[in-house]
Amino acid sequence: MYDTSTRKRALALVAQGRSLNSVSKETGISRAAIRSWQTRIEPLPRMRQTSCSLCGPNAEPPKYRAAYAYLLGLYLGDGCISPGMRSGYFLRIACADAWPGLINACAAAIEAINPNGKAYRVQAVGYTSVVGYSGHWPCFFPQHGPGKKHERRIALAPWQQTIVDAQPWEFTRGLIHSDGCRITNWTTRLVAGEYKRYEYPRYFFTNTSTDIIRLFTATLDRVGVEWKSLNQSRAAVTISVARKASVALMDAHVGPKY
Repeated sequence: MYDTSTRKRALALVAQGRSLNSVSKETGISRAAIRSWQTRIEPLPRMRQTSCSLCGPNAEPPKYRAAYAYLLGLYLGDGCISPGMRSGYFLRIACADAWPGLINACAAAIEAINPNGKAYRVQAVGYTSVVGYSGHWPCFFPQHGPGKKHERRIALAPWQQTIVDAQPWEFTRGLIHSDGCRITNWTTRLVAGEYKRYEYPRYFFTNTSTDIIRLFTATLDRVGVEWKSLNQSRAAVTISVARKASVALMDAHVGPKY
């Protein structure tokens, strides 16, 4: 839920002639939400004031734990939740069009976790938003809140940590598929008087939230992957996995985007 002052600030940017897309990128608020505020700025009453009709007073963990751990990683990297009509919410995961396999995997995870079993795709410039609609998303993702993730505390609920502990590779795969990558570096060495080219793969994960970085590195520690933090001048933190044995583990359980 966004308060009225937040809504007015977003609409003030639009009134300056800014596009919905640029205002969305600056504020972290979905274009659909900003568009809806242009007709009604006051928040609508939400059923979040009472218990969820599916959970009762306490959220029930999702049935498909592996799919949830993967989707949680995607959500923390490139996902958002925004109010829809009536008592429902939109879960959106932004996936680059360069990776159609990732888009399919994301849609399959949303379909597995969404109580209505549905996911659909919304094409944008250079990326596809994979979307699921349900009144249940804030129960499944209690990290949901106003503003950008790196500007608020991100911590897993105990039941979420239990799932991540049981499915650490799926959680890692979701994070890598959202804000990470696998690349191949190369160098040359002088061997017997001739320069030979050697290639070596690495994994990177970059995020501005120190809490999300901590969740990622703690999970790597749990599965025995060695990592290091790169020194950078920008606010975002990049984690590198470069040692041969650790890259082999990542290749076996995560793999590149596809």
